[in-house]
Amino acid sequence: MSRPWTLPLPLRRNRPAGADGRPPRGHGGQNPWQVLKRRFHSGELGSVPVVLGLLVVWIIFESLNSNFLSPRNLSSLSVDIVGIGMISTGVVFVLLLGEIDLSVGSVSGLAAAAFAVLNINQGMPEGFALLLAVLGGTLIGAVQGFFFAKVGVPAFVVTLAGLLGWYGLMLYILGASGTINIDDKGLVAQLTGFYFTHVAAAYGLAVLGTAGYFLASYLDVRRRRAAGVPARPMGEIALRTGVLAAVSLAAAAVLNQFQGLPLALLIFLVFLVGLDHVLRRTRYGRMIFALGGSVEAARRTGLNVALVQISVFMISGTMAAIGGLFLASRVTSATQTSGSGNLLMDAIAAAVIGGTSMFGGRGRTWSALLGVLVIQSIASGVALMGIQTAVQFMITGGVLLLAVVIDSLSRRAQRSHGRV
Repeated sequence: MSRPWTLPLPLRRNRPAGADGRPPRGHGGQNPWQVLKRRFHSGELGSVPVVLGLLVVWIIFESLNSNFLSPRNLSSLSVDIVGIGMISTGVVFVLLLGEIDLSVGSVSGLAAAAFAVLNINQGMPEGFALLLAVLGGTLIGAVQGFFFAKVGVPAFVVTLAGLLGWYGLMLYILGASGTINIDDKGLVAQLTGFYFTHVAAAYGLAVLGTAGYFLASYLDVRRRRAAGVPARPMGEIALRTGVLAAVSLAAAAVLNQFQGLPLALLIFLVFLVGLDHVLRRTRYGRMIFALGGSVEAARRTGLNVALVQISVFMISGTMAAIGGLFLASRVTSATQTSGSGNLLMDAIAAAVIGGTSMFGGRGRTWSALLGVLVIQSIASGVALMGIQTAVQFMITGGVLLLAVVIDSLSRRAQRSHGRV
């Protein structure tokens, strides 16, 4: 009998190439350009569309306002993306199951309110109040996951109820004032207010990140070749490493021209790397992709479907709470508008725009970073131009629709090549 974490054979044969971050089969002897050409023809677009879209957005806004790509604005952008990016990272996990979590905005606002009440009104130490706020998000995810996985209530309905219920609870605990200011010198405020001003911090992170990527890719190639399975050619790895090095060092140079490396950005990148490792390098990550491919096939292998589903909603709730604390840190307060507005739509849109499939089974945590960069870049450009916010919504909606169309066409191309 297969072990519970082993992927079912139909999924091994038919899942989308690269869905779990592994290289597609059968390209070990090709050069990088041949591999890229073959992937485009078979619908394996990866992150290319969103990267090109981001470049287009930056070029357009920079041509309209020369301050858009200034060190000050890009540094501000690197902090603005963190709160929504954290929430969107949790959404990626849920989307990989082919489900949706509509409660993440309300959960983020509730976490911020809970922290403010515990720390400011009740006098609880910041560290303990922060921990309880995050654990509250985890508990909410567990409750919603239980109703979905065990009771059988659709995720859409469960999390829609959560959207209303948790938002109401947030308003209740905030009380009549509706606003609680947090200590602008405290731990939470420093999450988005602290910068590593020494130039070595940003450049060191760029070098370590690039070196870590190359080492991980090289070791993966060695393991795959030792196991007798196809692996990425070293030429492709060298090309990817070179591009990453150029982008990382350029970003470090820009950040050092203003205030240095933001602590918020560093924490966000650590979360992305850690959760990406969980998805691509662990049995648990393979379980998530298996469920996204086919729940019934995964169940027949003995996989504990309900447990994995509940745990994914727990991750979503936890990341929503963490994101809410970063958003509260940015404005140093928790208010009745926390977690409301277009936050939910931005978090979901960021995951989808970044390349996570709404059909399940394909995506990475880095999708959240790319997607939120697009959304916040549009918001920043619109603000600099003094254009109505309505225009931002229309542009973001168009980009979201385009991302879903590309995803659908990609799946159609993969199906025609026998990869779905």
